[in-house]
Amino acid sequence: MNIINIIEEIEKVDGEIYERLSPRRSAMKDFFNMGKKISLAAMPLALGSMFQKAYGQSTPTAVTDVLNFALALEYLEYHFYNHALVAAPTLTIPAGAPTAAITTIRNHELAHVNLLKGALGGSARAEITYAMTDFTAGGLFPLVYSDYLTFLKVALGFEDTGVRAYKGQATILKGNAVLTTALQIHSVEARHASHIRQMLAANGATGLKPWISLGPGGIANDTGVSAVDAVYVRENNDVQAGVTITGIATGVTKAAAVECFDETLTKAEVVNIANLFLRTGFKL
Repeated sequence: MNIINIIEEIEKVDGEIYERLSPRRSAMKDFFNMGKKISLAAMPLALGSMFQKAYGQSTPTAVTDVLNFALALEYLEYHFYNHALVAAPTLTIPAGAPTAAITTIRNHELAHVNLLKGALGGSARAEITYAMTDFTAGGLFPLVYSDYLTFLKVALGFEDTGVRAYKGQATILKGNAVLTTALQIHSVEARHASHIRQMLAANGATGLKPWISLGPGGIANDTGVSAVDAVYVRENNDVQAGVTITGIATGVTKAAAVECFDETLTKAEVVNIANLFLRTGFKL
């Protein structure tokens, strides 16, 4: 276990990690001293304890449940991208910027996994391995690892799900220090989604903006992939706080109205989506 590498990965999504632990120099000294005093076998427990101190000594059960829920999603996203990069010989991701982008996103997802595991410590859920997943979703996406556009469309579904999932759980994290970190992850997932949309557009996908908009005929799903309708439920809503946004000012169309506000997904809705990509016996 390379502690320094783990902290560096976490720093990518939580720039304040060193300050949470202790001042930077003190933190580094603590890490090296810790390594001298405990066995390798005990290192994961000690590291988990340090993270728990960094993110709060006591974590309410509801918050722990949300973090484990987020961890499950991050495991799925990491394995989805990692397999595409290292173990999918029939999938050709174009060299250059596309491969660099997918690699960066994969690395972000791994950083999210490490951060959430560290925050949860001994309360972290069991690891989800690639063997537990089925990214064809039971045959809904049979070409996910052989057709680049299909791969990108499934990737977009994952990223848009992640954005809406974090937003949907924010109220539970309110008042807890981990809310800031969850929002930092949420904003990164949103950037992933936007970039994947632009990658799709660059490869011939039509009707996609860098953000969620109305689909054909005013439907909530703007991707043209009906199999992911559940990801975009309520995204055609144009009423906020009881106010109809369409027509609120000159030129505000319904498309413009729905683009102005993101909607949430409930935990149950996200679990149903995630379970499509998990094999029987390993569903959430």
